[in-house]
Amino acid sequence: AHADFPSSSPYVVACGGTYLNADTQNGISSEVVWNESSSSATGGGISDAFDLPGYQTNASVPPSVNDGVRIGRGSPDLAANADPASGYNILVDGRQGVIGGTSAVAPLMSGLIALINEKLGRSVGFIHPAIYDAMGGTAFNDITSGNNITTSTNLGYTAGQGWDACTGWGSPNGVALYDLLSGNPDS
Repeated sequence: AHADFPSSSPYVVACGGTYLNADTQNGISSEVVWNESSSSATGGGISDAFDLPGYQTNASVPPSVNDGVRIGRGSPDLAANADPASGYNILVDGRQGVIGGTSAVAPLMSGLIALINEKLGRSVGFIHPAIYDAMGGTAFNDITSGNNITTSTNLGYTAGQGWDACTGWGSPNGVALYDLLSGNPDS
C-alpha cells in the first residue's frame, strides 16, 4: 500500500473517491468508499516520503499499514463520486462519454475551488489549515462505510468517523465549504 505522488505532497489537495447509491425520487440515499475490489478503487494511505504535516496533527492519521509504525502525510483530504457507472458526462472531440475515478474527482474539486474564488473575489489559497482546523465540520459529508483494501495485497484502510485514509474528511458540501473558506463557517 502506498500513497501516490503528487497527492501525497502536503501542498496538494488529495482527492479520494466515493460510490453513490442514488434514489430517483430523493437524490443520493447513501455514499460509501469507492471500491470495486477486483478492478478499481479509491487510493489513499500514508506517505513513505512526506512526514505528517502540522495541519494533520489532530486528524488521527493512523500508522502506515506497510510497517504499522510510520505516520506520514495522510491522504486523501476529501473525496467525491468516482464510480464510472455514475460518473461525469463529458464531450471530447465531439464524442460523449462517462468517466469516473479519482482522476475525474480532482478537476471537479479544482472547479469548485475556482467557483469559490470567483464568488469571493480572491483566492482562498492553501485550504488545508482551514479544513483541518474545522475537523471537516459541516463542510463535508463524512463517509463512514467501506474501505480501499485491495484483493491483491489485502492492504488498505477502512472508513470511519472523521478523517480517514479512504475519503479524508468526506465529500464536500459546496455552500458550507464556501462559508468555511470565506472565514464565516457559521453563516
